[in-house]
Amino acid sequence: MNFSFPEFWNQVREFFNLPLIELGGAVLTLGGILKFFGLVALVFVVELVLRRYVILRLLRHTKLQAALQYAIGKIGGYLFIALGFYLALKTVGIDLTSLAVFAGAIGVGLGFGLQNIISNFISGLIILAERPIAIGDRVEVDGVAGQVTRIRLRSTTVVTNDNISIIVPNTNFITQKVVNWSHGGARVQLRLPLTVAYGTDPEKLQRVLLAVAAAHPKVLNHPHSAVFFDSFGENGMHFELGVWTTEMVASPRRFRSEINYAIEKALRANAIQIPIPQREVHLRSGAMVPPPTAAEVGPPGDPPPMG
Repeated sequence: MNFSFPEFWNQVREFFNLPLIELGGAVLTLGGILKFFGLVALVFVVELVLRRYVILRLLRHTKLQAALQYAIGKIGGYLFIALGFYLALKTVGIDLTSLAVFAGAIGVGLGFGLQNIISNFISGLIILAERPIAIGDRVEVDGVAGQVTRIRLRSTTVVTNDNISIIVPNTNFITQKVVNWSHGGARVQLRLPLTVAYGTDPEKLQRVLLAVAAAHPKVLNHPHSAVFFDSFGENGMHFELGVWTTEMVASPRRFRSEINYAIEKALRANAIQIPIPQREVHLRSGAMVPPPTAAEVGPPGDPPPMG
């Protein structure tokens, strides 16, 4: 049996031109489907190369923030992929106008199924536009406290002091209350509440607390620390020590702990007492009447004995 390459090639072409399904006014063949997926793969490769080695390199020469540069590059990549997908469909002969109803039904279904993803995507654009948070900021949102390390279009990565990365959806930064310790700068005032017993000299307490603040290396000298006499409480006098620092961005819990340790040590050294809640119980004079016994009450259902 003689092998004929032209005959073999014709059989391969007939195999790849075998009609499979009819879609959008066009008959799809195996070759057309392979061609479509090949073009889509090529679109993704070209988009990655253009975004990484052309668009982002050009944006680095601008004064835009890194997060905004990333967003512009990502949005441009999505637009390129959408255009490439459209051209790939046209290349294999699929008429998109005939698929309008079908595409609309799929769009409605995807809209309901992906509404959270779309909401996070829009929230990411708002974050990048308004910039309420930025990379490096110390934030607190939805019970999560840490430093922002990455802002994407769908979510934001927050790393806690325990080096735990938490992925927070972008909608949380738009719809919920957000505490940004770095928004106006790293310098913030921390107020530490304190209650001392009645009879304590407030001026002496003020000198002790200011000395504690001045001795701590992470407390700023300007603005100056201050002691606030807050109120007279039920068990003692309430004060607040206000100190300025930049540590709330890096290690707030450790800084607060160090200050509290120093305050407690200084109070003991100066014999200043922290009050313990106490209750006084006064008993009125008079005879106590014991409760009736079971014999006096009688069995259940019987009327009480007459006196």
